[in-house]
Amino acid sequence: MSTVGAGVRELRIHAGREYRVFYITRFTEGVFVVHASEKRTRRTPPADIAIARRRLRELTRPRALA
Repeated sequence: MSTVGAGVRELRIHAGREYRVFYITRFTEGVFVVHASEKRTRRTPPADIAIARRRLRELTRPRALA
């Protein structure tokens, strides 16, 4: 999902309610979920995108310094 960051993908889950999960797989340690939320509208709320961006930044920062 390019609006969150490079390499971030979106998984949509249909289980009675609708859910979105943003995750990234480019690290050797495994799959990292950066944000998950209940889907209430067709568009992803800006607050959810901001949370995912912040978490992605936090996740990649230590790796860039190492």
